[in-house]
Amino acid sequence: MTPVTLERVLAPLDAALPELEALYIDLHRHPELSFAETRTAAELARRLERDGYEVHTGIAGTGVLGVLRNGEGPTVLLRADIDALPVEEKTGLSYASTARGTDEHGKDVPVMHACGHDMHATWLSGAAALLAKGRDTWSGTLLAVFQPGEESAGGAARMIRDGLFDIAGKPDVVFGQHLVPGPAGWVLTRPGVIMAATDTLRVTLHGRGGHGSRPETTVDPAVLAASVVLKLQTIVSREIAATDSAVVTVGSLHVGTAGNVIADDAVLEVNVRSFDQAVRERVLAAVERIVHGEAATAGAPKPPEIVRSGSYPVTENDEAASDALTEVFRRHFGAESVLPAPLVTGSEDFSEFGRAAGVPSVFWLVGGFDPETVVTAMTEGRFERDIPSNHSPRFAPVLHPTLRTGIETLVAAALSRLSHPGDA
Repeated sequence: MTPVTLERVLAPLDAALPELEALYIDLHRHPELSFAETRTAAELARRLERDGYEVHTGIAGTGVLGVLRNGEGPTVLLRADIDALPVEEKTGLSYASTARGTDEHGKDVPVMHACGHDMHATWLSGAAALLAKGRDTWSGTLLAVFQPGEESAGGAARMIRDGLFDIAGKPDVVFGQHLVPGPAGWVLTRPGVIMAATDTLRVTLHGRGGHGSRPETTVDPAVLAASVVLKLQTIVSREIAATDSAVVTVGSLHVGTAGNVIADDAVLEVNVRSFDQAVRERVLAAVERIVHGEAATAGAPKPPEIVRSGSYPVTENDEAASDALTEVFRRHFGAESVLPAPLVTGSEDFSEFGRAAGVPSVFWLVGGFDPETVVTAMTEGRFERDIPSNHSPRFAPVLHPTLRTGIETLVAAALSRLSHPGDA
């Protein structure tokens, strides 16, 4: 791909930005929870069909695949996730969400695009349209994948199980990106591991309930749960080498209904994050050992139950493909705007696509907040306190140049791997 080819494909972007801004605002106003993204999917499918794609809907329930076959050449998959979160928006934006939905437990909850998936969907829709318009500059096959259910840890795998690759064949490379609260216009890349694996465990501790005045007749699951929580915090500090990384969090603990009643059971939600498979396995084994050990020590009437309720793999970039794409970005955006990404303790299921296809994949980060505000907060040590993170009810990216940057990265990535018969 020559710079001239990229500029030709990007030429219509200025004229398209107002419509894409309107799409983003519409998606932000109408967020939908995981696997309930029916309105979102319908609009994205409509746009793909308008742009000349072969469109497949209903993959994993609400996933959308657009296929653009354009002669001989490589197959490139571009992926965006489309689901929102059960968060009540507090951004104060004129287009803030007031939507509500039903969560996986049947509870009515507020819904917000607090992680940027509305921007991800808009980026891919814009890039797909530009690549379709510029199809005279490239040959090959383009797959535009709008994935549901990323937040609930299963959308990518479900699309694959539902026959994604049976429809269009396996890609030769997979690309994806994520909005982060960095300066708008920045693109952050990293070869190798870029995001953590995560495992969510639901732990049920069984006790023997009774009257709060007679604890000697019970096995108190509240005391057992407290002991488990404290002991779990020794895994990272005492079982993981200082040169390795892991996080163990007990994010939820439910036990009892009244102050004078000792309950039968306690339920904990435990979250584990890691960057290395051996470390991951060691931490998970330690959690199981501690939970069973504490239950036995307490004299629990039956063994605890540990159920893995969610799991994301490590997001690991193919090093050669990542390095090559970084050079493409530097040539287009300038070296001052393309920086090394930090290791991110958040998790993604993007890598399921490349892993299932057995091909290289590259995932990068795109900044979306006011550059002056972010840089000042970084310089003054106020970034973590003052800049809303992903999943915050105050997460509000600036529209420009965020829209442009994310569209240009996807177009540049796709063109870097597609064939260009006319290039010298």
